[in-house]
Amino acid sequence: MSHPLPVFPNATAIPVDTPVIGWLLAVGGSTARIVLDREAVSALGGDADPVLAAAGQVAMPIKIRRGDRWIIGTIRNMSLDPASDPAAIQTEVELIGEGWCEAGSGTLHGFRRGVTAYPLPGAAVHAITNAELAAMHDRRGAPTIRIGTVYPARSVPATLTIDALLGRHFALVGSTGTGKSTATALILHRICEMAPRGHVVMIDPHGEYATAFRATGEVHDVGNLRMPYWLMTFEEHCEMLLSASPAERQIEVDILAKCLLAARTRSRAAAEVPRVTVDTPIPYLLSDLGAALTQEMSKLDRAGEIAPYQRIKAKLDEIKGDPRYAFMFSGMLVGDTMAAFLSRILRMPGDGRPISIIDVSGVPSEVTSVVVAVLARIIFDQAVWARPEERRPVLMVCEEAHRYIPARAEQGSAVGRILARIAKEGRKYGVSLGLVTQRPSDLAEGVLSQCGTIIAMRLNNDRDQAMVAAAMPEGGRGLLDTMSALRNREAILCGEGVAFPVRASFDNLEDGKRPASGDMPITALWTDRAAGEGVLNATVARWRSGGR
Repeated sequence: MSHPLPVFPNATAIPVDTPVIGWLLAVGGSTARIVLDREAVSALGGDADPVLAAAGQVAMPIKIRRGDRWIIGTIRNMSLDPASDPAAIQTEVELIGEGWCEAGSGTLHGFRRGVTAYPLPGAAVHAITNAELAAMHDRRGAPTIRIGTVYPARSVPATLTIDALLGRHFALVGSTGTGKSTATALILHRICEMAPRGHVVMIDPHGEYATAFRATGEVHDVGNLRMPYWLMTFEEHCEMLLSASPAERQIEVDILAKCLLAARTRSRAAAEVPRVTVDTPIPYLLSDLGAALTQEMSKLDRAGEIAPYQRIKAKLDEIKGDPRYAFMFSGMLVGDTMAAFLSRILRMPGDGRPISIIDVSGVPSEVTSVVVAVLARIIFDQAVWARPEERRPVLMVCEEAHRYIPARAEQGSAVGRILARIAKEGRKYGVSLGLVTQRPSDLAEGVLSQCGTIIAMRLNNDRDQAMVAAAMPEGGRGLLDTMSALRNREAILCGEGVAFPVRASFDNLEDGKRPASGDMPITALWTDRAAGEGVLNATVARWRSGGR
């Protein structure tokens, strides 16, 4: 939220009591060059000093006076020219925004993005105090959640503005082992605490988050998901049932379209729908689809023409008889339970438990993308078809997002297309997207660039860093050079959800609220004797039954 800058009379007479640590050499566009006084910078940061302890260091903010306001920037790099003054350190600064001078003291007060009046070369560069840093992060009444503290000022809380965070989507990226899952759980817990009547859907591919949200949400897995097969669109039916080579696929697509339309038309619910298409989400019987395939086969004269029909029917029979698919293709799911299913998944009403954890770890890997596509699409479609005054904002969070929307996925899969559409159009309908991934370079670039807020933890891969740099909102690129130097449970916060780009340390999360994503204590476990065949028998039983 931006605020107009007040105009103070006699601004040049306002005193400035923060230390001068350097001078402006040159300014152009969004960058500037300054020279820092080594002695002035070294004198900062004592125990009783209110000035930011790391003032004058890489990635730290500085301020430059321009009339009645302060121009704010962050230091990108530092260098020393041995031929020049050895006490002078040359640095490049990224200009981010401006704040205003508090009458009487000249203290930096408030912050807004964008620079309207550039400082002139020769202007003094001042350090920023902890109190001023806290004022810059104050969103003045906007609903925020605390997720940690600003580095290195441990007294300044790091906050995210919920409306801006969710209204423009967000991405949380970080290498394995940096605390990414715990950070995700922390953010979701804070959102649920602030909005107990909210609606959050979390796609959990590894079953990590069930233990973290049992008290504040509902966990849905293959044992209780009960997602009706007839909710699938024709495209999703094709991904589920067709597996022929590209040369034969178009023939099977035409066959399935004709038979699926016939099966939907036979449904009793079809009588209440003015026009039935292959995508109309009305219940139909799998036996009707099989009968339609058999009927079409009986019209053929040559045996060679029957093969595509037989492949589709064989795949359909395989899925119907496979217990792993019972969560979706059970005969108990032929009733019209669409509204009840949406109510259960979207937590409407949530009864103080606003989050649904969709554990897809037990879903057969070959259809996981289809299941996620159906969930994402019905979340988006219900928002599209709801009346504007009846819409409820929904947050959909995708862990391991690169599995569902990899590069070039927008043209290749149903899940890639629907998530890309949510990223582009979801804001208009109140559907927010949260992407969590350890490999941003494998994520579709167009989707990542739609995220208005980036939460970047340590990334060690150069390709991953380059992808995040390309998607990083304005003002945060000056912090990117520190990405590989972040500690565990630290992140760079940048974009719409934060007032000012910042490096932050995440708060500790209580044991009962953490996901089951910790590293396995290998050495400690190998010191104990293995349980033996009895444990393996139980494992084999779960393996064969496809249940936990």
